[in-house]
Amino acid sequence: MLLVFGLPIMIESSAYKLFQKAHTMNTTKLFDELLSGLPDGTVQQVGIGLNWTGVTVKTNNLFRCGLASTLQTQHEHSGEPTIPWAGHFNGMTASIIASLVRDDNPVRVSLGLAALNALVTLPETSPVEMNAEDVIARFGKGKKVALIGHFPFVERLRNQVGELVILEQNPKPGDFPAESAPDVLPTADFVAITAMTLLNGTFDSILSLCDKKAVVMVLGPSTPLSPGMFQFGVDIIAGSIIEKIEPVMNMVCSGGNFRQVHKAGVRLVTYFRSGLTT
Repeated sequence: MLLVFGLPIMIESSAYKLFQKAHTMNTTKLFDELLSGLPDGTVQQVGIGLNWTGVTVKTNNLFRCGLASTLQTQHEHSGEPTIPWAGHFNGMTASIIASLVRDDNPVRVSLGLAALNALVTLPETSPVEMNAEDVIARFGKGKKVALIGHFPFVERLRNQVGELVILEQNPKPGDFPAESAPDVLPTADFVAITAMTLLNGTFDSILSLCDKKAVVMVLGPSTPLSPGMFQFGVDIIAGSIIEKIEPVMNMVCSGGNFRQVHKAGVRLVTYFRSGLTT
C-alpha cells in the first residue's frame, strides 16, 4: 500500500530536493514569466527520444502534449541516474517537471521545456496557418534578416529578403559563427531565433542584442506558444500543437526525427503579437 500511494509523494519530494541542489545553468529570465503562469496539471506520459522529448499532461480535464528537442549529454558510468524518477512520472505534478528548465543537465532541461509546452495557455487570438519560412519572407522583404540557427529553408529564403545573415554555433559554408552576434544583431531589421536558444540558455543574451525596433520571432517545435512570450519582447512565435497525442508520442519514443513526428500528428502554427502589422 505504501508503495502504491506513497511513491508519487516520495518522488515529488526528491524532485524538490534536486531543484534546490541544482547548479542552475539555464538562466533565461523568460522562464520566470512562463513558469509563474502555468495551470495545474498531472503528468500522464513521458517519452525521451533520440531527437525529441514529449510530455503528456492532463489539465482542466483536457489531455495536452508538449515537445522539445532532446539535448544530448555525455554518458557517464557514475551510477547516478540522469532522470532520478524515471518510470514513475504518471500522476506527478506537471509544473514540477516543467521547472526542470532550470536544471543544469541538458536532458532534464529538454524534459522541462516539453512539460512547460504541454501546460502553457495558448494566446487568445487564433493561430495563423503560416510556416516560419513564409513569415520571414514577408517581414524580411527588402530588409536585413538575422536568422539564428541554420534551418533547411535558408537557401530558398536568400532570394526573398533584402539581406540574410545566418548565425550558427556549428557554421556551415556561408554562415557566421555565433560569436558574431554582437556585430550582426543590432543592425538587423528582423531577427528569427531558434527555440534551441531557450534550451541552451543563450536566449536572454541574444534578445538583448536586438535593436528595439526590430521584429523578433522565435521559431521551432520547442517554442512555447504562450502570450508571456509577447510580454517579454517577442513579436512572433511559431511552434507546434500536437493534435494526435498517441501517434506522436509513439514516434518520439521510437527515435523519429521531426519530419516523422510532424506527420504523426503535429500542426505547425504561428501567433502574432497584438498590434503587429502582418
